[in-house]
Amino acid sequence: MAPSTKTSLFKPGMLGRDKAENTTSIARSIAEAEVAAREAKTARLKKLRLAKEAADEVARAAQPPAPKPAKGRAKRVG
Repeated sequence: MAPSTKTSLFKPGMLGRDKAENTTSIARSIAEAEVAAREAKTARLKKLRLAKEAADEVARAAQPPAPKPAKGRAKRVG
């Protein structure tokens, strides 16, 4: 049997602080990616909304105004 040494019992690797920093950096990158995706979606939807509003305005201007209903004369009861 091999003698017990520090390297045979404990595998060298990341320290707790290194693991925490790694986790924090990964969480931040995920959050930043979500923010970027949300801002891109918002910009895309805003562009579509503005285009639709402009098209609606053009369509509204092209239509003749609707005639107002004629007011009826009051009937005399008598």
